[in-house]
Amino acid sequence: MLKISLSENVANLQRQFFATGKTLNLDFRIAQLKILKQAILDNEEEIFGALKADLNKPHFETYLSEIFLAVKEIDYTIKHLAKWVKPRKISTPIAQFPATCKIYPEPLGVVLIIGAWNYPINLTILPLVGAIAAGNCAVIKPSEIAENSSHIIGKIISKYFDQSYITVVEGDKHTTQELINQKFDHILFTGSPTVGKMIMKAAAEHLTPVTLELGGKSPCIVEPNPNLEYTAKRIVWGKFINGGQTCIAPDYLLVNHQIKDQLIKQIKTCIQEFFGNNPSESPDYTRIINQKQFNRLSHLLSECKIIIGGAKNHEDLYIEPTLVECFNLENPLLNEEIFGPILPVVEYTELAEAIAYINSRPKPLALYFFSHDKNQQQQVLESTSSGGVSINYTMMHSTVPGLPFGGVGNSGTGAYHGKAGFDTFSHSKSVLQKPFWIDLSLLYPPYQDKIKWLKLLIRI
Repeated sequence: MLKISLSENVANLQRQFFATGKTLNLDFRIAQLKILKQAILDNEEEIFGALKADLNKPHFETYLSEIFLAVKEIDYTIKHLAKWVKPRKISTPIAQFPATCKIYPEPLGVVLIIGAWNYPINLTILPLVGAIAAGNCAVIKPSEIAENSSHIIGKIISKYFDQSYITVVEGDKHTTQELINQKFDHILFTGSPTVGKMIMKAAAEHLTPVTLELGGKSPCIVEPNPNLEYTAKRIVWGKFINGGQTCIAPDYLLVNHQIKDQLIKQIKTCIQEFFGNNPSESPDYTRIINQKQFNRLSHLLSECKIIIGGAKNHEDLYIEPTLVECFNLENPLLNEEIFGPILPVVEYTELAEAIAYINSRPKPLALYFFSHDKNQQQQVLESTSSGGVSINYTMMHSTVPGLPFGGVGNSGTGAYHGKAGFDTFSHSKSVLQKPFWIDLSLLYPPYQDKIKWLKLLIRI
């Protein structure tokens, strides 16, 4: 991995490798993806250890959200890549006869991937898969907040890849600033809207395109439902996995007044079933990443009515799975992304009321809707805008390689995963090709009496 100074330009080092043309070769790309897969599998234990040290993350959650999803993304990409790289023929207008038109995907060049601390392997490796598949060189900047995970990412990449092809640059926010001031061909950033704006501003100096994955307040609407037990389990799993530190975790519940008390009861039962009577002793419950985040979450808790949980321990960075009731819509819990194990509950009477509330806020990265009613499902899909949606579950849409993952509006711009990742890191080059066996003179001067032929073509 590299330690950079202000005098170095990492992008230029990668650009020299890109200029060799090696990354254009399909076999080369597939070979690098296979190496990446093997690198992850070879270093499972070290990845487990890093996530345990950073977040007290259970091995199962690490395997599921960091290793399993990364490997499946690689497998999916290898399976489809030969099709993705082929030029795509499109229909040619008769006015262009004789000609053929094709779209050629070509790599952008050198891309910068800035990862996040909450899923440090997943949120660097999955974008990297798209970058490799599209034929680019890549610079990775892991989050320094998850220090152990940052180190293991750097160690793995430096061991398995030519550093002029893919390299990891570790460091703090000043290192990130140094990197974004360099000229890259694309930047993908995962993090907060505040930092996302800084990334976009710096990228604008070089007219560098950006993909921003920014999160936000993802709502979860619950209508009267024939199976509140399953509903509660799916909400509790999605909210409290990784200690609630997930950009697409349900950020607040909008619950129909008819079932509010029943759902809260089921959620309480479910929390106990998942984590026992004392979640602090559960081997399956993650901790808050650092003291700064713990203090922020503790402050949020001090301004609300707790209905389940609320216990915390600053020495252990532990906050119990917690439900709170919000009557004041100006409460910070309903206006700031929580990013922790606190779930506010807001009661509504009619579904239209919940939809109106969501539409009055910035567009979220994810939206969840629990209802057996197909008409209601369609109503929510058509009446709201969000990066993605899971119906009768939480977060699962993000695990499907064929579904683009990304935000809209304040929750982000652009997408990746599967073909979307390949497209994000590719330029679609439009190509028209004409033969020499005929040359129509309609376009050439003199133009006298030719406009009638153009008018005739407009009707065809």
